Amino acid sequence: MMAADNICDLLMLKPTIHRFFNALTFYTRVPGPNWVEYSADNLNRASGFFPFMGYLVAIWCYAVYSLCATYLPADISLLISMVAGILFTGAFHEDGFADLCDGFGGGYDQVSILRIMKDSRLGTYGVSGLLLILLLKWNSLTHIPTETLFLSLLIAHSLSRAWAISLIMVLPYVQQDEMSKAKPIAKQWFTQDMLLAWLFALLPLLFIPMLTTALLLGVGLGIFFLTARWYQHRLQGYTGDALGASQQIHEVMIYLFILAATQF
Repeated sequence: MMAADNICDLLMLKPTIHRFFNALTFYTRVPGPNWVEYSADNLNRASGFFPFMGYLVAIWCYAVYSLCATYLPADISLLISMVAGILFTGAFHEDGFADLCDGFGGGYDQVSILRIMKDSRLGTYGVSGLLLILLLKWNSLTHIPTETLFLSLLIAHSLSRAWAISLIMVLPYVQQDEMSKAKPIAKQWFTQDMLLAWLFALLPLLFIPMLTTALLLGVGLGIFFLTARWYQHRLQGYTGDALGASQQIHEVMIYLFILAATQF
């Protein structure tokens, strides 16, 4: 009887394990085991692990920073940790932000915006936007107190991903290209996956004051709805690039909020 129960538990865990590794290989450059079933359906259900991937990015970036800070100045170490983070994710979200800047900067309607965003070449808007947001991110991190840096990274990387993936609940998917990066995660969303995503996102907030948490979530909610309205107005929905751009916007705004909070 006990063996049967163990088998049932294993069978219940198996789909979750497959979804986790689908998320790991899609959102990062970390390879997964060969025995995992990589499929559009598993990736669609892997959205619940998106903020957990933020944990991994934050831990990796902080580890690189800590190692470099032993021998190098803090600002240089932070810059190297950002490079490490970009390599870890394959610049997945930065690419989306740059494409969105190009599309929104050079496009006049949905068709032209989508066409520009699918162009592999990077334009002036994309280069300018990417340089500015990376500079803003690096400069913000250099001013965050060292003792709160790890928690700040953990909160920013997980919470920003939760806000980004939540856009699929309020907006339709608009890119018709079957090769689109977001296609597997755009078909539908499930309540349990969103609850899991937000569980991961909210856990680090338990380590900061409740008032700060409430204010941070309030600011994030405001940015979320402004972003959703912006996407609805310009795109009539969202694309994979739009989700990546949203993650970058929320991440930087969280760093800025933490900086503002430390002043008080």
